[in-house]
Amino acid sequence: MSNSDIVFTPAARRAQGERGSAAAYEKKTAAGFPNTITPELAAFIAEQDTAFLGTASADGAPYVQHRGGPKGFIKVVDERTLGFADYRGNRQYITLGNLSENDRAYLFLIDFSRRQRIKFWGRARVVENDDALVTKLFDHGYKAKPERVILFAIEAWDVNCSQHITARLTVDEVEQLAATMQERIAALQTENARLRTLLAERQAGPVSI
Repeated sequence: MSNSDIVFTPAARRAQGERGSAAAYEKKTAAGFPNTITPELAAFIAEQDTAFLGTASADGAPYVQHRGGPKGFIKVVDERTLGFADYRGNRQYITLGNLSENDRAYLFLIDFSRRQRIKFWGRARVVENDDALVTKLFDHGYKAKPERVILFAIEAWDVNCSQHITARLTVDEVEQLAATMQERIAALQTENARLRTLLAERQAGPVSI
């Protein structure tokens, strides 16, 4: 299976042909998709605090799980591998069960404030009882208990267009904007008070400036 076949499966290409979009993707299909992490991609990943991990059981039953943490909780392990600590949760273990019998996985990252999204196709595996790796990938100070690590080997990645992404800000981003606005308002109030004082002095009589 080629790199392009991972993204555009035969069924997907057949659907493209039937619906008139195959020609638009000919060059992309021929060139293939990137499968290594560029500096720009690494910078994008380092800013994300939300991800969605898709897996499937051996017989194809799909499952998507939200993953989150502090910004940069997904780490670049090497040019083709991402990793993150798996925190203690509701103990359903559906993702872990799926990966135990089917390592095919899909990772979806979306940055609402910047209206950007990136999707990864690859293989994922669970690493248990590796304290050194947990320490390397866990964000110390974050209030969660890491229990294991999930490593994601990238086979292909692609960038989605920003169409239909509604811009949203996190609480931290709103607070930063509010702080900036408050600083600006305070500066304007100070300038306004200075000008009022100057005006009052002018109205009271000649004043040297």
